[in-house]
Amino acid sequence: MFAQPETWVAIAFVILMAVFVWLGIHRTVLTALDHRAQRIKAELDDARRLKEEAAKLLADYQARRASAEREAQEIVTNARAEAERIAAEAKTRMEDFVARRTKTAENKIALAEAQALADVRAAAAEAAVAAASTVLSQSVKGSVADDLLARGIAEVKSKLN
Repeated sequence: MFAQPETWVAIAFVILMAVFVWLGIHRTVLTALDHRAQRIKAELDDARRLKEEAAKLLADYQARRASAEREAQEIVTNARAEAERIAAEAKTRMEDFVARRTKTAENKIALAEAQALADVRAAAAEAAVAAASTVLSQSVKGSVADDLLARGIAEVKSKLN
């Protein structure tokens, strides 16, 4: 039984364990393992805390991004509405401008027509006066003719003008 190497290995192992117990190495090993377990637990707690912070930051940035996208959409919508309003206003102003110009042109045309009609009437009155003057001066003579002529000329001028 003592000739087998496994027996000597077992005896050496038991002696080694007894020396370890007598020297208190098992307490040192257990203390080291406890410290290592505490360090690992602290690292896991830190990792968990960092993960939660990262999740909060991610949620915060996603909310900010969604808010920025909504703001951008509102800006685009407002810009389109403003552009449509400006276009409608410009169209209205252009229509008003064209209507005013048309009215001004019509007034000028009406004024020119009235002036031309007055000029034609004046020319016709002068021609009628000249013709009447010629006819009356040839047919009526003397002071009666001058009196009739002056009255007729004044009457024709007042009626035609």
